[in-house]
Amino acid sequence: MKKINFTEQVLPHIIAVAAFVVVTVFFFKPVFFDNQKLQQGDIQQWEGSSKALRDYREQTGEEGLWADMFSGMPAYLINVQWSYKPVTYIKKVLSLGLPHPIANIYFAFVCYYILLLAFGVRPYLSIAGAIAFGLSTYMIIGLSAGHSGRIGAIAFMPLVVAGLHLVFTNRRILGAGVTAAAMALQLIENHLQITYYLLIIVGVYMLVQFIYSLRAKQISEFFKNVAVVVPAAVLGVCTFVGPLWAISEYTPYSIRGKSELVGAKVEVAGSGLNKTYAFDHSNGILEPMSLMIPDFYGGSKIQFLVEDQSSDVFKALTSGQVKDQETANQLARRSFSYWGPQSLTMDYYAGAIMFFLFALGILFAERKYIWWLVPVGLFSIMLSWGSNFESFNYFLFEHLPGYSKFRSPSFAIVIFLFTLPLLGMIGLEKLLTTGIDKTTRKKILIAFAATGGLCLLIILCSGLFSFITDAETDLPAWFQQALRSDRQSLMIGDAFRSLIFITIVFIVIFIDLRKLVAPVALYAVIILAILIDLAVVNKRSLTENNFHPETQSVFAQTQGDKLILQDTSYYRVFNVGNPMNDAMTSYHHHSIGGYHGAKIRRYQDLFDSCMVREIQSLFSDAQRGKLNFAKYAVMNMLNVKYLKDGDRALLNNAANGAAWFVMGVIPANSPTDELQKVCQINSKSTAVIDVSKFTIQNFTADSADVINVVTHKPNYMKYESESKGNGLAVFSEIYYPEGWIATIDGKEVPIVRANYVLRALEIPAGKHVIEFSFKPDSYYVGNKITMASSWAVLLLLLGAIGYSFRKED
Repeated sequence: MKKINFTEQVLPHIIAVAAFVVVTVFFFKPVFFDNQKLQQGDIQQWEGSSKALRDYREQTGEEGLWADMFSGMPAYLINVQWSYKPVTYIKKVLSLGLPHPIANIYFAFVCYYILLLAFGVRPYLSIAGAIAFGLSTYMIIGLSAGHSGRIGAIAFMPLVVAGLHLVFTNRRILGAGVTAAAMALQLIENHLQITYYLLIIVGVYMLVQFIYSLRAKQISEFFKNVAVVVPAAVLGVCTFVGPLWAISEYTPYSIRGKSELVGAKVEVAGSGLNKTYAFDHSNGILEPMSLMIPDFYGGSKIQFLVEDQSSDVFKALTSGQVKDQETANQLARRSFSYWGPQSLTMDYYAGAIMFFLFALGILFAERKYIWWLVPVGLFSIMLSWGSNFESFNYFLFEHLPGYSKFRSPSFAIVIFLFTLPLLGMIGLEKLLTTGIDKTTRKKILIAFAATGGLCLLIILCSGLFSFITDAETDLPAWFQQALRSDRQSLMIGDAFRSLIFITIVFIVIFIDLRKLVAPVALYAVIILAILIDLAVVNKRSLTENNFHPETQSVFAQTQGDKLILQDTSYYRVFNVGNPMNDAMTSYHHHSIGGYHGAKIRRYQDLFDSCMVREIQSLFSDAQRGKLNFAKYAVMNMLNVKYLKDGDRALLNNAANGAAWFVMGVIPANSPTDELQKVCQINSKSTAVIDVSKFTIQNFTADSADVINVVTHKPNYMKYESESKGNGLAVFSEIYYPEGWIATIDGKEVPIVRANYVLRALEIPAGKHVIEFSFKPDSYYVGNKITMASSWAVLLLLLGAIGYSFRKED
């Protein structure tokens, strides 16, 4: 057996893992030492939207599959547990017991460390690069906001590329195992937009490898590697077949699918998101400067200059220029430190040191890595500009396959965040291996002049920026001047700060190359400098206010909730505050509102065209004290029995109930016609049917006909009906054609869509039992494929690791 050098081959990795654990624990101390948890806004929304599904799973051991927010929608993107437990075993082993979602930062460290090792970077430099990647403020801000899936998906990106590179550097068996496992781990985080960006990184890598193989006349080697990595990646993807099948099945019916309305004011690319909605969060052209100078644009829209008593804004507001307190309060609320183009943001910082090292990478790394990482990094910056670079991004939105399914172009900056430490550390490794000479010295000076010089230029030319947004031009001149002064100070201060960190690393590299200090001193300085730099900036946004005691709950029942919950019948609740951005109500109630980026498109159409008008009418009637619930036809057909406003609850006795027989049908000839007519009907007595899609037989109606709900579960509804003649029953449940099966007395019958979004059935005379069951093949068949593939991935990974150890021996 080959003897293992513990100091060189084992100890660095132990130190790396220990360092990553310590840094993770340090950043989230309240979780580990004060019995607190990270307060995540989006996670709170998720907890609300998934409560009924989690309760159902706990009670029955089964998956609910159908969520109750927005009156009902598939739960695939909310909370469904798929059978990829073997992959989660890998994740649990990697996590070392660190709690979710904080473990995602640790995963980012470990995966990027493995990536850098795969590219031949020495372990201690790999630690530095991993910390730079995992502690970019994008990761910390995203996690604290509750975007755990997105951060988890980003964390496993480096592991996928590491596996790919292992294959292309003749470590094929190990590379295949890592690629399959990493692809599975990345996909089960269920953030396909990040996976899309990963495919861009991988695609450019493969293209560059192909070109270099062609030039070196080694094209057969290229295709051998492809023959290994593609099946491994496909196996990893197969662990996600169930979710991918279900999501693909659902997407055409969601707001990410094609609109069916004719003449609607929508800007969509074929089947995709509304263009205005998709590009809502676009970086400004100069926004990427914040990656190097954190307060270039002031930092955050939730930070106010008035909070600093030494600021010019505070002094101006307390100097007596404002005569009344209300005006002073209004101005204070507009004293944002951020003055960039985004409406709601916290700027992301990647570390000034990494920009200096990235410049070194451009000058020292192998050309094939430069031609891969620099173009893909610049491409991501252009993508992140979104609507601020319309000619480029609108073209991609309309023509790049799959791109129109995603929103928030600013997310694309993760590609650049991936490339920055990688090229930087590859370049530094090459520099330290090469040693110093006249050419090397010149290149180091060029990198320092480019990055440090840019910081100095910002300091000297900061007065050229306006520091005032278009929305602030109505402010008093004296207040504008105070804003300018404070914002300019923030820019200059952080530009000088970045210059200092760049200079420190520049000096220590020069000293090391001249052999004046031991290499360990270089490693320690670089690691500590990166850690201090990023830690200090992260602490601007990650404060004690981001944590709260485990026992504290944002879901405590209000008096309104308690009043509503006394009613044990089946109904829905309408929270009038902000229904389409509120999943908190779903924690206690079946809600007609919710919070989700892929709600059913027809439901969104109904809200925009009908519900908005009803809400306006409701508020107007309430102010006049003349509420007449019978006139709110859409609200009633959704079975809204209670309205909730803060702590208050209001009973609606006019709700249609869970199901009802209608007296007549109004035919519609298109989705547009159908929607227009739904807004005008009495939904209790009349149904609108699109006769171009559905055929209804003649039926009779009698006021004595009844239909009642007997059982209601997420994926199953049971009703009993009694009618004198054949009738048409409308159900206050959302129509979704993929997976719902209806039966009358055990015999399957077709489901009709009524009132644009609801289900309807033709029910024969007499007494009957009606059942709806949600049994999508995408789950029941896809889940079996997912389970089998997951076990295959685990076995492949273990076999590849075992083979690699035996080969080393």
